[in-house]
Amino acid sequence: MLSRLNARLFLPLIALLLITVPAARAETATVTEQDAQEIAIDAYLYFYPLVTMDITRKQATNIEAGKELGRGPMNTFIHIPSYPPADFRVVVRPNFDTLYSSAWLDLSKEPMVISVPDTAGRYYLLPMLDMWSDVFASPGWRTTGTQPGTFLVTPPGWSGQVPNGMQQIAAPTPTVWIIGRTKTDGPSDYPAVHKIQAGYVVTPLSQWGKTASAPRAVIDPSVDMKTPPKIQVDTMAAAAYFGYAAELLKQHPPHVTDQPMIARLKKIGIEAGKSFDLSKAPPVARKALEAAPAQGQRLMAWKMPTLARVVNGWTMNTDTMGVYGNYYLKRAIVAQVGLGANVPEDAIYPMNLADDTGKPLDGANAYVLHFDKQALPPVAAFWSVTLYDSDGFQVANALNRFALSSWMPLHTNPDGSLDLLIQNENPGPGKEANWLPAPKGAFNLVMRLYAPRPEALIGKWAPPPVTRVQALSPLTVQ
Repeated sequence: MLSRLNARLFLPLIALLLITVPAARAETATVTEQDAQEIAIDAYLYFYPLVTMDITRKQATNIEAGKELGRGPMNTFIHIPSYPPADFRVVVRPNFDTLYSSAWLDLSKEPMVISVPDTAGRYYLLPMLDMWSDVFASPGWRTTGTQPGTFLVTPPGWSGQVPNGMQQIAAPTPTVWIIGRTKTDGPSDYPAVHKIQAGYVVTPLSQWGKTASAPRAVIDPSVDMKTPPKIQVDTMAAAAYFGYAAELLKQHPPHVTDQPMIARLKKIGIEAGKSFDLSKAPPVARKALEAAPAQGQRLMAWKMPTLARVVNGWTMNTDTMGVYGNYYLKRAIVAQVGLGANVPEDAIYPMNLADDTGKPLDGANAYVLHFDKQALPPVAAFWSVTLYDSDGFQVANALNRFALSSWMPLHTNPDGSLDLLIQNENPGPGKEANWLPAPKGAFNLVMRLYAPRPEALIGKWAPPPVTRVQALSPLTVQ
């Protein structure tokens, strides 16, 4: 029998156990099959941009500088000196209005200094993406001006001293992708842009003011350097996908608004900071996660046309672009169809879904995109229309022309209106300036408005319909 003293000590302990045991059991209660399925699909969508970004990074940086167009080591700008060629497959839907200057930053050891030259009024943009594909800063023509600039990009938790003359930009993740763009008016303008590109410099903070050595790539032979990142992600089996995502989650913290998602992931065994082995997951969770990639892909394909308002056959994505909040489905879809999207204030990307009859665009037909004189795309900078195949890549053609842009010598009609001709057949010398060559099969169009004016952002202006017409041929040109 317990002594009175022992009873005084022991009974409160029993009471504490009686209180805590039900809570512990509730926390480890088995998730239902329906809940597991819903959480697994959400997990697939949540991680899709993170996995896509890292595979894109690996493929882009697993090579020494100068060995392949558009690729090179971390912590240095890799400049593309001309428009991407027809076989460029590193990213989907590249633009043909600017020359790219890309840099992947590794902030895990120290901050990086980004130096920008005076662009003398020329449009440039250095959007910075975290590993969740959100734009967290966009130095450039619209925001910081075109004078020389020095930006200190710091990792999460950094508390050092910012040197005089530098503007700090706090990154949400220790890896950052800068997708720099500098406006060019075509090949004759390349030399002027190359001088500006040479002024984009990445310098480790510890090397600032010193002669810094050029970074070297650490080559990983296991990296697939041929298969486009989009295809690698879309075909990845569940075990590899979620295991990979869990490792990335150790390195790249979730956004502060992601805590509800992190709590739900824990219900199916995926915990921030821990590895994940699908083969060791409970049967219900394992079954749900194995089915999630196919289910997630179907949802993304089904929902893509409905993510934004549709006007005249064009999607007008002017909300939650570039910065997505907890709209994980939209973030995943944008990562799949146009990784690296800007915030709407920097650029919007109307995407065509159908012609004026409601049918998808196909090179078996000819089309006209007609702008009234007073209804040209409203921009503070410039605009373009680019053609891609069904996978989001440019299509080779005899003119090596992938876009029509406002800087081009486009021919206007006598009343000041503008007709862009989109067809497979060359319309002839009198019409060629306004011709956007199309393949013989399916294709789509993306319009870009750089520094769009308020009427485009609020929906007062929308692109006109793509009208199906009888194909123009050289024989019919007057």
